[in-house]
Amino acid sequence: MADAPKRQLEDTTPLKGQSGSGTPAPDVNETQSALEQAAKGGTNIDTLVGRLVVDNGLATQEEVQHALEHAKSVREEDNSASLVQILVEQEYVTKRQIARLRAIIEAERSGQKIPGFKILGKLGAGAMATVFKGVQLSLDRTVAIKVLPRKFSQNPQFIERFYAEGRSAAALNHPNIVQAFDVGKAGEFHYFVMEFVDGRTVYDDIVKQKRFPERDAVEVMIQVSEALQHAHEKGLIHRDVKPKNIMITNEGVVKLADMGLARAVSDKEAAEAEAGKAFGTPYYISPEQIRGERDIGPPADIYSLGATFYHMVTGSVPYEGKNPSAVMHKHLKADLIPPDHVNPKLSAGVSEVIEMMMAKRPSDRYKHCADLLVDLRAVLAGGAPTIAHKDVFDEADLSAVSAAEAEVAVDEIPVDQSGASSVRPMLIVALGVMLGISVMINLLQALL
Repeated sequence: MADAPKRQLEDTTPLKGQSGSGTPAPDVNETQSALEQAAKGGTNIDTLVGRLVVDNGLATQEEVQHALEHAKSVREEDNSASLVQILVEQEYVTKRQIARLRAIIEAERSGQKIPGFKILGKLGAGAMATVFKGVQLSLDRTVAIKVLPRKFSQNPQFIERFYAEGRSAAALNHPNIVQAFDVGKAGEFHYFVMEFVDGRTVYDDIVKQKRFPERDAVEVMIQVSEALQHAHEKGLIHRDVKPKNIMITNEGVVKLADMGLARAVSDKEAAEAEAGKAFGTPYYISPEQIRGERDIGPPADIYSLGATFYHMVTGSVPYEGKNPSAVMHKHLKADLIPPDHVNPKLSAGVSEVIEMMMAKRPSDRYKHCADLLVDLRAVLAGGAPTIAHKDVFDEADLSAVSAAEAEVAVDEIPVDQSGASSVRPMLIVALGVMLGISVMINLLQALL
């Protein structure tokens, strides 16, 4: 699979002249004012701002050096002059570019307040957190540090959810799950330290190449299924499986990320509190999550993984809509267009697996990831999915029997001399024939 930009969070706000998706644009004037206030602190802030401007390609080292020298001379007359102000006045950078540096500068400064860690730079920003690349000094280990935005730092609900994510991730230890290292508070900052994944998300690859080759997609699904199997065995349901939460390292190892919506199956108190509310991402959410059901189990994650699988191999989400409500309504009511109808190059086996993963009723899906893995490995080996194919064939058998029964017209039913209908023996014969055909096909599949 092709390389793509490094990501550690669902929505990012790029710095190099690009506008981020999913994150409100910063207030330029407010940001510049804040940075200028910070810059009054002197040379250390000047050095930090200068380095970030160069690192992000906003200005050259020579331009920054010229601005630094100018700022130094101006301060002899006006102590309030800042490097930020000089850079903007000299048109080396724009106010909007400076605004995008605000979160990094705040993190760099706060990083000194998180004992044992040093911030190296920003990885991404979403509505709920900003993620930075850092170093755990004691082990000289590169890590990702998720920081709760200051605007949420006084909100008990957001704080509890932030720590719940850390606890959920810490309860899991699997090579296909992003590992949690630490969670805590330093000063006014709440932080969560996790494994740094050097790679990209499945979503990045979908955007870049539209569709995954079938074999690549199946291999990703196997690794995510193993991660989910581990989480489910530990009593946790992820509840937000989607392409942006599945990462692929540069070595091809798949990592399930973001336990922000994870919930313990045994947590009845949380289930009651969340009853009637839809938690998840509309394009991939399961029907039972949309309904806000109390009992959410492994089949909910399997549905979301199926929707992700569908997106990977077809290049389209399973259901489109003009708004989230319309999309979720389709998850509840609309018939799924079989993936091999969208992408005719897909094998029938992969299509059968996805359709079973995305059955409307949880009881019609794979019950556990262990069952799903049986079929995924069969498909990867070039065979038919044992469980999904069996269910499809059984349904076809019943349809064929019904059709055979319908062909026996009432006026053609033979009647014996006593007046009793002989339809029952005929039905028994028809059923016997169909059973024999089914057994022969299964034997042929087993031999092949």
